[in-house]
Amino acid sequence: MIVAILLAIANTMMLVNGQSLCHMTKQGLKACEPYVSGDSSVNGQKPSDACCSAIAKADLQCLCHYKDSGLLSFYGIDPNQAMELPVNCKLMDSFHC
Repeated sequence: MIVAILLAIANTMMLVNGQSLCHMTKQGLKACEPYVSGDSSVNGQKPSDACCSAIAKADLQCLCHYKDSGLLSFYGIDPNQAMELPVNCKLMDSFHC
């Protein structure tokens, strides 16, 4: 969910001057995009190392603030897939905002 929120925000408010959003860079957001957008080619696959590295550096509580933002579905982000990223990357056993 966190990454999904970040992707939505990054698409509406491009990261400026190399700054990050909740400690995720634009490259990190892009690396996670296939895993939160309903892309059937990655269904059931572990997220890429680049995506998991970005999630590991992210401020997850910061990202949770965007959880119910309505931007997610507008940008084609599946909130359930996004919420699973920290767990799928084996960064934690469970994650809930």
